[in-house]
Amino acid sequence: MKLGLVGYPQVGKRTLFKLLTDTLPSQDGSRNGSLGLAPVLDLRFDRLVELYKPAKETPAVMEFSLLPDLDLEATRNAEALKALEEVDVICHLVRAFADDTVFHIAGRLDPARDIHTFSEELQLADLIFIEKRLDRLARENRGKKDDRAVRETDLLGRLRDHLEAGLSLRSFPFSDEEQKLVASYPLLTRKAVINVLNVGEDRLGDTGFLSSLEEKFDGQHFEWIAVSARIEEELSQLEEGDARAFLDDLGIDRPALDRLTQLCYRTLGLISFFTVGEDEVRAWTIRQDALAPQAGRAIHTDIERGFIRVEVMKYPDLVELGSEIRVKEAGKLLPKGRDYGVEDGDILHFLFKV
Repeated sequence: MKLGLVGYPQVGKRTLFKLLTDTLPSQDGSRNGSLGLAPVLDLRFDRLVELYKPAKETPAVMEFSLLPDLDLEATRNAEALKALEEVDVICHLVRAFADDTVFHIAGRLDPARDIHTFSEELQLADLIFIEKRLDRLARENRGKKDDRAVRETDLLGRLRDHLEAGLSLRSFPFSDEEQKLVASYPLLTRKAVINVLNVGEDRLGDTGFLSSLEEKFDGQHFEWIAVSARIEEELSQLEEGDARAFLDDLGIDRPALDRLTQLCYRTLGLISFFTVGEDEVRAWTIRQDALAPQAGRAIHTDIERGFIRVEVMKYPDLVELGSEIRVKEAGKLLPKGRDYGVEDGDILHFLFKV
């Protein structure tokens, strides 16, 4: 699962990428060397590490790709748009900080304009693909009676109408059959989009600013978050105690990067379960609808293949009672079978035989 970090020049993409992944982006702005793994900052994981004091700590991670700069001239964005086809979620970094010393590609600050321009780019890319696909279907099926081609042509026509109305395909009511028809299509407006507003310190607690943008784009099914890359960069250079004091001075509960990684994780439709012990505390990543054997596969395919049962501790029970022994004594160590739907935060121990 990959997230693509994209935006216009001078919006803070390289800074945010470095903060998220602790990876230096390539100097030439290309995709070469601009991949990195970002840990999912999870307070539950931190608490389990405190409880077990393991020899090894392994948090959940996500892959970020830093994409080429966008240009106001749409014809110059082919590389960036092509790269977006390969990601699962689009993180659109939007400049929302005022600084006369930093060049703005459009001449003046206007986050709503930049979001609108980017959205139109994605819609146009989808329309171009649909028109090309319709032309190809017409050529290949001239004089034929292919039911699948007829259904596909009808669907593409309705998708085109939807896009021409200024809507994204995230809001199109696909049936299950239609989902299968377009599964291989590189339709960008079907992808989830997180608008990451890079704000100045003066707007860190300004919920009204974010709300006003959400209202302007109501119906586009965007996710939203405000981040100050400059503040996050300063925080990253401080010791833990100093960082906490800095946050308190700003009136902030926790760094925005914590919230951003969790938002990305949820947008991908992912959850975490944990395995614990003195050797290692580890967070594992699975789909939110995964059953117990599928969760076992995240660790090793042998667990899914030879699955017998899974023993489940709920995170709140373990934290409240303080140890696995007390959880078991309280009758809260739950044996579950292969039809158990794993829940976010579950602590699992698998029993299997191959």
